[in-house]
Amino acid sequence: MTMILNNPDERVRFTKFAIVGALGSAIDIAVMNLLVALAGASLVLAGTVSFICAVVNNFTLNRLWTYPESRSKPLMGQLFQFGIVNAIGLLIRVPILKLGEPILDAYLETLPYQYAAQHHTFISHNITLAFAIGVVMLWNFFVNRYWTYNDVAINSPRLRRKRSQ
Repeated sequence: MTMILNNPDERVRFTKFAIVGALGSAIDIAVMNLLVALAGASLVLAGTVSFICAVVNNFTLNRLWTYPESRSKPLMGQLFQFGIVNAIGLLIRVPILKLGEPILDAYLETLPYQYAAQHHTFISHNITLAFAIGVVMLWNFFVNRYWTYNDVAINSPRLRRKRSQ
């Protein structure tokens, strides 16, 4: 965390990573809701498929935009590393979805607010997924930065050059 706070290059990378993650999250949430609503999939199944869609999007954009100077590793090797990090992220995510959603759903169902009580499952799915996304994003950034994209210097001259133009 200190790396992000003290290094302007890393703050830019983290911001780009977060923007890519936000787009990935939108894809994740949209796919999850479509699979639940249209296909009747369970939250865990829909959340797993939506997670994979978001991972493919995030790897592509992170490689092209967040870490464009990361080219010393072969594409497939880097994709494999990114996939491993995200698979572990999925292992973090699934218990949050599996354990957190029923608790939140039961709580929302008892609320005196008519909207929350009527739409408790939709709300609990999305709040639980948003929480899981936040937890996994922190994991993904730090592990990917130090493993998948460790070929990028902490003080990247290319990033500094772009900022000064």
